[in-house]
This record gives sequence, structure tokens and C-alpha cells, in this order.
Amino acid sequence: MAKIKLTKNELKKQKDALKRYTRYLPTLELKKQQLLAEIRRVNDEIAAKQASLDKLKAQLATWISVFAEDIDLSSLLELKDVITDTGNIAGINIPLFQKLEFEEKSYDMMEYPLWVDSGLVAVKETVAYEKELEILNEQESLIQEELRTTVQRINLFDKVMIPRTKEAIKKIQIFMGDQDTAAVVRGKISKNKINKKKLEESA
Repeated sequence: MAKIKLTKNELKKQKDALKRYTRYLPTLELKKQQLLAEIRRVNDEIAAKQASLDKLKAQLATWISVFAEDIDLSSLLELKDVITDTGNIAGINIPLFQKLEFEEKSYDMMEYPLWVDSGLVAVKETVAYEKELEILNEQESLIQEELRTTVQRINLFDKVMIPRTKEAIKKIQIFMGDQDTAAVVRGKISKNKINKKKLEESA
């Protein structure tokens, strides 16, 4: 910590700094609450999507075992692109899932069973859930990182900067008070000396 100058200018500087810190702290606290709420929302969404994905996979497994045909549905379509957008949460950019683009490969309908069309729809749904979960996990990671940074700033202001600035203000005010007191005492001593000299001269 730099040495504090015990001057009026330094006192003003420290008081201005304290105003800034105390004004900024509630903003950081509000941001922290927003980020915590967003983390809860994303976690709820992750849990819901995961439950839907697990249910769909269970249905597919039952479905495939009933038909008992060894067909690799993934060979009939290819994921071309994951379309995302960008959202903003408490000042940070996060990816938002929009849709998937697939390239469906042509196949001879006479060589494949009737359920393959429905199976391809289910595979697309499964991949969509998986990609949504990836993006939601990325959102959660970005928000958690911003929350860590925000909490660090809150602690810096609340536990370091504000107490340090208050201590500096107190130190300067005590010094200036002592200086004023000393000036008054010096003034009285000087006045007494002048009065004493006048009395001696008139005697």
C-alpha cells in the first residue's frame, strides 16, 4: 500500500474513492444475484433436457430390440451444422441453441424396414438433445466463471478497498485535527507572549 499523504487534497481524493466503491458495491451484489438465478435456471434446464434424452434413448432401445434388426441409422444422415445465437446474461455473452442442420443420405426404401423413417426422426431428436446439453453446459461454465470474478470483486471492495480507504480518511482527519489543535495552541502561546511583552513595556 502506497504511503498516504496527510493533506486536504489527499482527503478529498480518498473520500471520492470511497463514494465510488460504495456506489459500485451494490451493483456488483445485484449482478451476483442475477448470475446465481441464471445458474439455477440453466441447471434446471439441463436436468429437464437430460431427463428427456434419457427417456428417448430408453424408448429407442426398446423399439430397436423389438424389431431386432441390426441397422445403423447414423449412417443414413450426417450432422452438417449446429445453428446458435448469442444471448447476454448480466453483461456476458452466452451461446443459445437454435437448431441443427442434417444432410440426409438417400437410401433404397425397399432395402430398409418401414420404421427407419421414424427411427431417423428419433435419431435427430437424440442428437438435438445432446447438442442442446453441450451448449447449456457451456452456458453454465461461462456464468460460473463470471460469478467467480464478480465474487472476487465484491470481496476486494468490501474487505479491502472500502476498509482501507476509511482507515486512510480517519488517519488524515486525525492528523489534520492534531494540526489544527497545535495551531490553536501555538496561537495562544504567541498571543500570551505578545500580551506579556506589552505589559512589561508599559510597566
